Amino acid sequence: MSVDRRDFLKLGITLAAGTMVGPAGFALSNVSSHANKTNSNDSLINKWGMVIDIDKCAPNCNSCVDACRKENNIPDFSNPELDIHWIRKVKFKQKHVPEPTERSLPAMCFHCEDPPCAHVCPVEATFIRKDGIVLVDKHRCIGCRYCMVACPYKARSFVSKHVNPENANNPDVPVRMHGVVEKCNFCVHRIDVGKDPACVEACHANGGGGMQFGKFNQNDNGILKVVRGGKAQQLRADLGTNPKVYYVGI
Repeated sequence: MSVDRRDFLKLGITLAAGTMVGPAGFALSNVSSHANKTNSNDSLINKWGMVIDIDKCAPNCNSCVDACRKENNIPDFSNPELDIHWIRKVKFKQKHVPEPTERSLPAMCFHCEDPPCAHVCPVEATFIRKDGIVLVDKHRCIGCRYCMVACPYKARSFVSKHVNPENANNPDVPVRMHGVVEKCNFCVHRIDVGKDPACVEACHANGGGGMQFGKFNQNDNGILKVVRGGKAQQLRADLGTNPKVYYVGI
C-alpha cells in the first residue's frame, strides 16, 4: 500500500507557500539561524554534523558527488527515475537580491535529531546511533517507502534494480540490496576508523574546502563555534527536525 504525497503533507509536514524549490524539488527557504532558534542546539553536543559554506562551492564542481558515488559503490543506472542519490547538487537563486546569480549547494541526508523518516517506518528499520547518525538497517527494511514520503529533504532513494556485486569498487561497503531504501550515512565506515566522509575529503582535496565535518563539542575551532556564530543556517528549520547539516552563505 502506498500513501499519496498530498495526503501525507496534510498531516503536517507541509512546505510553506513561497518557498524556493530547486530542480530536485528541494525547499530552500524558511532557513533559520541557530542564534534565532527558540530551542537550543545544545542537545546536539557530541553528535556528528556538518557545516557547508556555499560561497566556496562552485556551481559546476561535483567532486563531493563523484567521491560519494565511488566510495559507496553507488551505481549509475542512467535513468533519473531509478538512479540512487546520496548527494545532489541543487541549484538556486537567492530571493530579494538584485540580479541574483545562480548558486549551488550539496544536499544529502541531514541526519535530523528528530527524523520523520524514523517515525513512519513500520518495522523500525531507520534508527539513530548514539552519535546522532541516522542509519537504515537494510535487513529490516521492507521497501514500503513511507520514509521517502516523510523526508522533507528528499534525501532517500529506492534500490529498484539488482546491482552486480562485481561492480563494487570499495570492499569496505556491503553490496546493496534490491528492494530497500538507502541514503547518505556520513560514510560511517570511514568515521568509525577516524576518517572524514568521502565528500568532505574530496572537497578539501579539490581546493574548495567548503565542507567542514566534526562533532558539536566545545572545541573552539570546531563546527559548534561556526553554528553559534549565527551565520550557519539549517534548511527548513521550521519543520522542527533539527538537522545536523548547516549552511553558510544562503
